[in-house]
Amino acid sequence: MSNPWRIFIPTLFAQVAATVLLNAQIIDSKQSAEQKWDILIQGGTVVDGTGEPRFMADVAIQGDRIVAVSSTPLSIQLAKKVIDATGKVISPGFVDIHTHLDPLFTLPGGESHVRQGVTTALGGPDGTAPWPLVSYLDRADEIGVGLNVGFMVGHNTVRREVIGLEDRPPTFSELTRMQDMVVQGMIEGAWGISTGLKYLPGAFADLTELVALSAMVVPYGGFYTSHLRDEGLGLLESVSEALEIGRQAGIPVVLTHHKVVGQPMWGSSSITLNMVDSARAAGTDAMIDQYPYTASHSGITILIPTWAMEGGTDALLTRMEDPGLADSILSGIEFNIKYDRGGNDLRRVQFSKVSWDKSLEGKTLYDWAVRDGLEPTPAIGAELVIESVRRGGANGIYHAMDEADVEAIMSHPQTMIGSDGRLVALGDGHPHPRWYGTFPRVLGLYSRERGILKLEEAVRKMTSMPARRIGLPERGQVEIGWFADLVVFDSETIIDRATFQDPHQYPVGVEWVLVNGKIAIEDGVYRDVRSGKVLRKKTP
Repeated sequence: MSNPWRIFIPTLFAQVAATVLLNAQIIDSKQSAEQKWDILIQGGTVVDGTGEPRFMADVAIQGDRIVAVSSTPLSIQLAKKVIDATGKVISPGFVDIHTHLDPLFTLPGGESHVRQGVTTALGGPDGTAPWPLVSYLDRADEIGVGLNVGFMVGHNTVRREVIGLEDRPPTFSELTRMQDMVVQGMIEGAWGISTGLKYLPGAFADLTELVALSAMVVPYGGFYTSHLRDEGLGLLESVSEALEIGRQAGIPVVLTHHKVVGQPMWGSSSITLNMVDSARAAGTDAMIDQYPYTASHSGITILIPTWAMEGGTDALLTRMEDPGLADSILSGIEFNIKYDRGGNDLRRVQFSKVSWDKSLEGKTLYDWAVRDGLEPTPAIGAELVIESVRRGGANGIYHAMDEADVEAIMSHPQTMIGSDGRLVALGDGHPHPRWYGTFPRVLGLYSRERGILKLEEAVRKMTSMPARRIGLPERGQVEIGWFADLVVFDSETIIDRATFQDPHQYPVGVEWVLVNGKIAIEDGVYRDVRSGKVLRKKTP
């Protein structure tokens, strides 16, 4: 009779062994899953945003955070996705401290910015910002955004709400109301206050008003950024005003899109940069941002004297019916064409957006005059400026800056890179090329080709410097535990392609972009993943 235990015991041991092995595999699988990274960027050269020398390292990402920066190669088996960055630079995502985010709800992916390597953009510059801010931010959260976005409180927006377009100081109650609005904006998540003193109604504000409003931002840790009152003949006085606001209000100051406009003032950057240095030595926290081009962009009314614009466009056109006032207005425009943004040549005023005559987009005031059989003089140009306002207005590109000033300002240790660009769709109008190419242009033209900035310094000026100025936590550096906003680019090929003649061109050399750990540019191809965050400043 056979013994049943001889069969049962080995079978029992086999079952136990199999169970133990299966449990071990399950435990091992769980451990491996816990150790896996979502993304491993391997074999690249890290330029970490601090300005320190580059180094070879692998960067691992889990969720929306950087979890490893290792000079020792990391195992690709532990990563769900591997990005080969051999021969490429791994840097923090670029932080654009001056962005026109007005089209955000129609272009929420922000492709024109993301393709430059921008992962964070600060909107509400030049005194104009959404209001009320909280509802705008909530809406942006709902639709999802392709890059991180934050906003300033706009002084022009606040003043227009309370006083309109009147050229007068506020009453006590009006000033109090404006102060309350600034505080409300900061509580709702703004990062500071912006002014546009070249535009209406900011041009009507005096020093007392600007200090009183800027001081309201200080308890919330915000900063002051200003489109100066004048960037041409009145540049030095305007820089002085901005620095004085910083001193009196005790607030950090940024001279935004700092430039020198008009041939009579070319070379004055040596003075303005010394003014910034002197202010800093005296205790004012003053900085600069700049775009890397010799042309500015604004509405055509920037050529019209400020006093003539009080009350808006309708009031201007009413004044033009008075022969005496019309003569003064036209003389003022002619003066600006000769000595300010007009560059003393109608060919230097180029149309970017003309809703009533698309054929003029990309053309100049000179082209318009010649087309209509007119002599292309500054006086004729002044008349055409008024005609453009009558027809509905226009935007223009003003070629009135000197390359030597651009390079001097860029080289200053307190200068950050900011695009002053607007989100744009391919083929829409004839925009300034900075909307497509600011950051690759700095890295390609000014760093690699001209040697104006070392690569590490160029990256610092577009990452950690603006992040710190804004007050963004854990962004702007390749650092363990920080947000995984990253760019992988080819330092040998990165360059802008957008030009003043053909602006609708994306840059080259930006190969991978990660926004909060999600891939937004994959091997040069844009992905509309909407992984950006709406950034609200936390109040004390």
